[in-house]
Amino acid sequence: MSQELMTGAQAIIRSLELLGIDTIFGLPGGAILPTYDPLMDSKQIRHILVRHEQGAGHAAEGYASATGKLGVCIATSGPGATNLVTAIADAHMDSVPLLAITGQVGSKLIGTDAFQEADIVGITMPITKHSFLVTRAEDIPEVMASAYLIATTGRPGPVLVDVTKDAQVAKAPFVWPPKVDLPGYKPVTKAHGKQIQAAAQLIAESQKPVLYVGGGIIRSRASEELLKLAELINVPVVTTLMARGAFPDSHPQNLGMPGMHGTVPAVTSLQKSDLLITLGARFDDRVTGDVKSFAPGAKVIHVDIDPAEIGKIRFADVPIVGDLKDVITELIAEISSTQKKKPEFAEWWKFLNGLVERYPLGYTHEEDGKLSPQYVIKRIGELSGPEAIYAAGVGQHQMWSAQFVKYERPNSWLNSGGAGTMGYAVPAAMGAKVGQPERLVWAIDGDGCFQMTNQELATCTINNIPIKVAVINNSSLGMVRQWQTLFYDKRYSHTDLNTGTDTAMVPDFVKLADAYGCLGIRVEKEEDIDAAIKLAIETNDRPVVIDFIVSRDSMVWPMVAAGLSNDEVQYARDSAPVWDGRE
Repeated sequence: MSQELMTGAQAIIRSLELLGIDTIFGLPGGAILPTYDPLMDSKQIRHILVRHEQGAGHAAEGYASATGKLGVCIATSGPGATNLVTAIADAHMDSVPLLAITGQVGSKLIGTDAFQEADIVGITMPITKHSFLVTRAEDIPEVMASAYLIATTGRPGPVLVDVTKDAQVAKAPFVWPPKVDLPGYKPVTKAHGKQIQAAAQLIAESQKPVLYVGGGIIRSRASEELLKLAELINVPVVTTLMARGAFPDSHPQNLGMPGMHGTVPAVTSLQKSDLLITLGARFDDRVTGDVKSFAPGAKVIHVDIDPAEIGKIRFADVPIVGDLKDVITELIAEISSTQKKKPEFAEWWKFLNGLVERYPLGYTHEEDGKLSPQYVIKRIGELSGPEAIYAAGVGQHQMWSAQFVKYERPNSWLNSGGAGTMGYAVPAAMGAKVGQPERLVWAIDGDGCFQMTNQELATCTINNIPIKVAVINNSSLGMVRQWQTLFYDKRYSHTDLNTGTDTAMVPDFVKLADAYGCLGIRVEKEEDIDAAIKLAIETNDRPVVIDFIVSRDSMVWPMVAAGLSNDEVQYARDSAPVWDGRE
């Protein structure tokens, strides 16, 4: 055990180095300034200066989601810290391992409404796994080690470490490795043997099972185990928005994404199933629709590392708390030893394959002469391939990206699922590119989302982070406009953005790209789409922004309107529900 006298600020940096951290995204200010001084001397840690703290948080998320490692962001007190809140909440909803380090006013000033004081520990308590307030330099090594452990084990998530300025300046012995004592924090990874047996028995007895796969599969790095299980039991697989890529889209057992904008086969398979084998999914309202009518005839096996998720929304006939990698491995062993014949589910597959043939994902060309956004996104995916990383903002372009890009591997699809955060794409793509510099990284963004965090293009240019940005520009807040079309009698209250109109472009994204030192391209004709995408892929000396002028009337289909039963999934505008819930 090493001991050396150093300041609290030096202890923060040394702790991060010993924990293996190689990248931090941040923005300095008065209360965190003592920590920025030793950071300058670190030969291990690369600090990337962002233009807004929200960008630091999303970049750390993108880094974590692309690499599977802990993402780290840093900010000063008051507004610096509160600007991180959106990204912290985002990481909390999507189980992203994130460490947010914030400076705080001196400990004697806390509670006095001092300059740039905010109770960031109190503010973030509902949206973190844990929040620490450090007022003594000697506590820093233990707090940093504890924060790392909490953020990266069990169900991953964000942890906040708020350090007062006097704790950063004071000197204390640096003790490493520290004694980490977290009473009550003991994540369960190994499942109970009897529950594994019960799950195998339910699978053996089922006639219409479905593997309902959530983002937990990706966080637990259990994609290979999932593939083995799916092929062993010959069961259809649906991958939620957060699980896209967890199971290859090219696999014949993959029915696609379930939920509000899921494929008809995926949505209907859940509704008609007699057994949901639920792996790392949380019965989110965007998947279930009206929960009382969701999969009414199905028993439920629910596997999750977070016991709070099991039974929260839907009763689990077989609840299993444990790490998916371990649980699936044990389940495979149990099924292999007790079931000698591979199940066929012939009638079930006949029904589902009929849906696949009748209701393929598609789209129509609008009559305004503008580009079809679905086609644009489809071509980005086809020309870039499955080894690329795709980060999306939130809204229509997010759903089209989930639908029309084919994902073959985990950690290739990054998006804000639970929180639905506009502005996620550009900084998340930036973080992903820093974490995976050899990969092609796209930010597929909307014209609304892009204007929330596009200042991070400056960060990308200055730090040589050549991401590609596809702005799906329909000159409006597209998803909100879709709802206004469908449910508000086409009363378009405050959803026009004037970014891609014939008369004015405010702002002009090509000029904006040029101002940020990026290559800016505008595409208005279908025959120019491929050339623009290829040019973006080939340009690696700077970021690229492509402004795709698309139809504002394009809509995301299929769709289950909020609050309705999944039996009422509509395949296209003006269509009746494709399934009425009857045989």
